[in-house]
Amino acid sequence: MMEKTVLPQRYIVVEGPIGVGKTHLAKRLAESFSGTTVFEQPEENPFLEKFYLYPKQSALPTQLSFLMQRVKQSKQLQQDDLFTDLVVADFMVEKDRLFAQITLDDDELALYNMVYDNLTMEHRAPDLVIYLQAPLSVLKTRVTQRGIGYEQRIEDAYLKRLTDSYADFFHYYDESSLLIVNAEQIDLVNSEADYQNLLAQISTLQSGRQYYNPLPVTEKKK
Repeated sequence: MMEKTVLPQRYIVVEGPIGVGKTHLAKRLAESFSGTTVFEQPEENPFLEKFYLYPKQSALPTQLSFLMQRVKQSKQLQQDDLFTDLVVADFMVEKDRLFAQITLDDDELALYNMVYDNLTMEHRAPDLVIYLQAPLSVLKTRVTQRGIGYEQRIEDAYLKRLTDSYADFFHYYDESSLLIVNAEQIDLVNSEADYQNLLAQISTLQSGRQYYNPLPVTEKKK
């Protein structure tokens, strides 16, 4: 066990598509390294459930609401910078644009981009991004298992576009150190061994881009 290890990074972001497990991992990392957390708050977006029912009509207000929320949280991180040893978040502001690009039409996207560019001129970049990947079938299973009502309406085509957008974004991403994790065969929620192996990988990271492609660990029964 490597509990309470001190990391050189002060701001870590866990990212990835819906259902990949980023919030759970962010929470566990904060516990392991005595950090604080900053989480997305989808329950505070009044348009989100409407978006899954009527995506065309509700896409723009849904996206602008998320953008305002994420920018506000990012600014709070900047204010808290001098007083916090480690922050772990389950989102990065830049991800907001990925969703906008696949949900908005051209005129809406142009308006969104003007707002985005003005609001994100200054924001704190992570020291490390952990990008969790998993295939569509795994994401669908995990979304179903966590049982959030409006998420059950997510269409396969939308989820596929989202995962492709994430893959393309992180293919070119170079704003901070990046660990790309293949989460297909590991269970970071229920397997302590899988989590500890990832923790060991994070604790020894060097700067730049690195990949972690683990196999599941068979844990001994007590």
